[in-house]
Amino acid sequence: MRVLVQPEPFDAAALLDGFGAGAGAVVTFTGLVRADDGLVALELEHYPGMTEAALTQHAQAAMDRFALTDALVVHRHGRIAAGEPIMMVATAAPHRRAAFDAADFLMDWLKSRAPFWKREIGPEGPRGWVAAKAEDEAALDRW
Repeated sequence: MRVLVQPEPFDAAALLDGFGAGAGAVVTFTGLVRADDGLVALELEHYPGMTEAALTQHAQAAMDRFALTDALVVHRHGRIAAGEPIMMVATAAPHRRAAFDAADFLMDWLKSRAPFWKREIGPEGPRGWVAAKAEDEAALDRW
């Protein structure tokens, strides 16, 4: 299991090289900063140490709950331009359903509960902090 919190872009192919060796299924998801409503970038802040600990704890919960053989969580912070990758989740398990469910579990938590604070940046500058969305909160009810 590996958790990375970093400002720089990541190379998904390089991170996945050898990931899940021997597993029956590997599921990956990469989230991109959307360019909705003229969004230029997102700016993410976090508390170093606390964020890594929270992500590691949740990744371990996924490992245990879904009997994963491996998990990878990558999340960026700082200024991230529209169209750039912001996060990635990879899960490996003996069977596909566990790998898919674990990836969903991790992504739903990252979207709603991971300790990051996001601010939208438009062409005119900062727009404000991003509030939690009802549909993202509702997604957590599955778990």
